Amino acid sequence: MDIKIHPHARERMKERGTSEKEIIKTVEEGEQFPAKFGRIGFRRNFYFDGIWRGKKYQTKQVEAYTVKENNDFIVITVVVKYF
Repeated sequence: MDIKIHPHARERMKERGTSEKEIIKTVEEGEQFPAKFGRIGFRRNFYFDGIWRGKKYQTKQVEAYTVKENNDFIVITVVVKYF
């Protein structure tokens, strides 16, 4: 299984404060859930203990939305939540 990251998802990574390493870990080890339009979502929490946009947070939750192509997952967008 290969995990590929679409250019759109790369842009969202920068805007939302996650890395390629975290996205790959999310797809490999995270909770899988069904998403809209037949996509597959993956969710994983990471220890953060940092500041994001002026507020301190302990946890960063990364959601990677993918499409499956052959045996590969293509990450098409990413959502990041801080709490």
